[in-house]
Amino acid sequence: MTSSPTVARAIEFLCEHTSSKSRVLALLAHDYGPSSLTAVLTCKNPEHAFEATGILRRVLALRDAAAVDDELTALTAQMPDAPAGSLRQAVTRAASGTWPAEPGTLLTATDPDSEPFDDEPDSSAAPAAAGHPRLKDLPGKVVRITHLREFHITDEDALLHAAARRGWEPLPASELGDDDPRDLAGAVITLTEDSDVTGSQTLEDQSSAEVLSVEDGDELADWSAAPVVTRFVHGWRLRQQRKRPAASEQPNFAALFAVRDCPCKGEDPDCEECGWQLTPRTADLLHTALVLLADQAYDDAHRLGDQFLPDADATTWEVFDRLPPLTWTADHRWRRRMARAFDDLAADLARGKWPEPTCTAEEMALHLAIEDAPTHLEDRPPTDPHHTLPEHGDDYSWDDCSDLLFQDHDVLMLFDPKLGGIADREDLANQSMGVGDLRAAAWFEPFGSHSVRDPGRGFRR
Repeated sequence: MTSSPTVARAIEFLCEHTSSKSRVLALLAHDYGPSSLTAVLTCKNPEHAFEATGILRRVLALRDAAAVDDELTALTAQMPDAPAGSLRQAVTRAASGTWPAEPGTLLTATDPDSEPFDDEPDSSAAPAAAGHPRLKDLPGKVVRITHLREFHITDEDALLHAAARRGWEPLPASELGDDDPRDLAGAVITLTEDSDVTGSQTLEDQSSAEVLSVEDGDELADWSAAPVVTRFVHGWRLRQQRKRPAASEQPNFAALFAVRDCPCKGEDPDCEECGWQLTPRTADLLHTALVLLADQAYDDAHRLGDQFLPDADATTWEVFDRLPPLTWTADHRWRRRMARAFDDLAADLARGKWPEPTCTAEEMALHLAIEDAPTHLEDRPPTDPHHTLPEHGDDYSWDDCSDLLFQDHDVLMLFDPKLGGIADREDLANQSMGVGDLRAAAWFEPFGSHSVRDPGRGFRR
């Protein structure tokens, strides 16, 4: 007789990658027996596996499959039928929290003999920040601000949904305890940039200030033997702000955009023999602007999640509040694709190609980069390698970049409130000017077959 499946509880989702495929796994808890891992789906695209894992984690935390409908539809549309079907089934199971499990096939996923994780700093260790001064080395006074906030959670589901819209994902099950299996602490931390936290009542919000004194035994945080801020609150590890990845080695723009020899030496902008050049110095600043804008966009996308920009505090965003208002209701996936548009143009420059936009998103990305590029010249100290690049008369000719790197500037019409319907191809003004589809959903459609980006290139972050 065939034994019937038992029911387990899904407590976490993980993904693993090999050179040929990626898998999404579910970590299951059983009433009788150890935890186990079971395969959810297998696919060839690692980015699809990563996104699927994030979707499943959010559904598991929220117990609500409808919360990821748009994101799930967008992802499964890009996947083969088999893994797409498996993902949809897994979302349903994650929403219920239960999972079928065949008896006798359990694989232990935890080590009961392992040492407990200790995240407290070692007081005997050297300071983390090399070269950081000690309190006695500073001639002026040092003021420390301590901020205490306490929240009574009155609606867990509302809190978790609000945090998910900001890009929150619950901590792995291995770091959660029985007193907070839904990671409410992590959700609150995600939302504490707001004065009011959805689904909670503020019990305490106070700050204190003190002047540090060597005579009183005070020390700066990086040198203090005892942690200034406790890194655990009721057993929960505070989430650290994500650091941007270290900048990659700067491309050799002097070789990639070598200045052409001409009798005028590039000093005559009207010279017909040499024409306008995208010079090493111009390329360097454009590349810097694009890379930084990409980082800022990824940061924004992570914090915003699927939240509409008008509902957010616009003063805290670096990129997406600079885009036309019709994009402010875009979802998390759209924003990540916009961040990748900056990276795609930066990659063109790193290969020695002009950053000519291949879609509307890249047009907007390049407009922002041209706007920001001059500020990056102001920030360069005299010793910066930028100043060793060859000089040319076309250096920093941003108006020429705007004229020569674009097919048209139609996307800028989206900022004009008098042209409210211009994005729609059915709009009469759109048709009379031959603008095309400028709605947010069409921003990533290539201008032509020659300009299609590699669909398997993935995301840098």
